Amino acid sequence: MAAGTAGPATAVPLVWTRVFPATPPHARAARRFLSRILDGSPAADEAILCLSELATNAMIHSHSSQPGGHFTVRAEIRDGDRLRVEVQDQGGSWTRHPTGHDAPHGRGLLILARLASDWGRSGDSQAGWTVWFELCAPGLAGRIYLNAAQTPAISRPGHLAPARLALAPGPVRGAGKC
Repeated sequence: MAAGTAGPATAVPLVWTRVFPATPPHARAARRFLSRILDGSPAADEAILCLSELATNAMIHSHSSQPGGHFTVRAEIRDGDRLRVEVQDQGGSWTRHPTGHDAPHGRGLLILARLASDWGRSGDSQAGWTVWFELCAPGLAGRIYLNAAQTPAISRPGHLAPARLALAPGPVRGAGKC
């Protein structure tokens, strides 16, 4: 390759991570965090709804609900058109609570299963659970890369600068494809 010419472009995954206190106002902040990353993507509404379900589960069903508890949200753009979002809690039993047809709770993971192209859970009650989902988002990487080019290189608390790291893969619960 001649000096001064660029080689083939390699898609570098974009990853954002943020820790939130496990309180209802911070579930709203987690939704805003993901909304700002997706910035009008066609997949934004489904992704934000799925994130809302997982953040709520972390706050209600895990040790994150204890005073001072928190949950972590990670969002990653993979392979140009696949969005992966993970919510990690602080562990606990994650026992199911019986629900009736009119109960206000108990349908979050059903919603997730309907909207996501793939999803799963890894971890344990001691170290914490990570529940993740993936959605197809054609054209998302191009939109994000353009936005990232305008983002300062230094990341500050609360700043949305993407980190170029890959998430550790979790066990796959299906063969969802874009």
